[in-house]
Amino acid sequence: MEYRANVNGIEVLASYGHESVEQIFLPLLRHLGEISHNKGSRVLAMLAAPPAAGKSTLGAFLEHLSRTTPGLCPLQAIGMDGFHRRQDYLETHTMVRDGAQVSMAQFKGAPETFDVGLLHAALESVASGEDCPWPAYDRTIHDPIDGALRVTEDIVLVEGNYLLLDWPDWKDLRSLADYTVAITADPEILRERLVGRKASSGMPYADAKAFVERSDLYNARTVLSHTTSPDLMLRLTANGEYVLPVSMFQDE
Repeated sequence: MEYRANVNGIEVLASYGHESVEQIFLPLLRHLGEISHNKGSRVLAMLAAPPAAGKSTLGAFLEHLSRTTPGLCPLQAIGMDGFHRRQDYLETHTMVRDGAQVSMAQFKGAPETFDVGLLHAALESVASGEDCPWPAYDRTIHDPIDGALRVTEDIVLVEGNYLLLDWPDWKDLRSLADYTVAITADPEILRERLVGRKASSGMPYADAKAFVERSDLYNARTVLSHTTSPDLMLRLTANGEYVLPVSMFQDE
């Protein structure tokens, strides 16, 4: 199934196999609907994945699928990228990387470059069931846009790299979730996808490869090594599909 969407200001075209849709995505959406029915109030699900694992596009696709498939409860997908520190902040602050003080701007996208406190407060509002504003990240201006979205649905899926990170402050986010999903992948698959993404944006291939090695791949390994066990684990394959060894919904 082909799906076209605008993700963080960028037009993307994704394709999901029939098996993934029927055996993973639709059962997941039905499961979240069951949780919503039993809970009687808003459900907050979290989707954590390393960079280039396709989580933002997948979140948008799950929202689309929930709204176009009869019998499913509508899901609203939002991202944590709107909690990036602003570029002017990153350029005037430092972080520690490999024992040295470095500019945050050089490593934008690392956990330290997000405002996790602000993210936690916003997720508390979402989990409480409030109709509340939510920021979005625009890759065309490279900064967040405050209040770009409004959270209104009874089932909300928030996606991001570090939502299930076991680091201080980050690990407190998980307690707000009713259900958690994570995506894992071979680092070599992520490396290829990351370099391709940078190069497709106009960056020379050699520069794209160097940037990925210095920053994006480091972040990807952080996610792969420090994400806590989710309720549902998916694996990204080399051909871009998501698989799981055994269905977690087979008893429903």
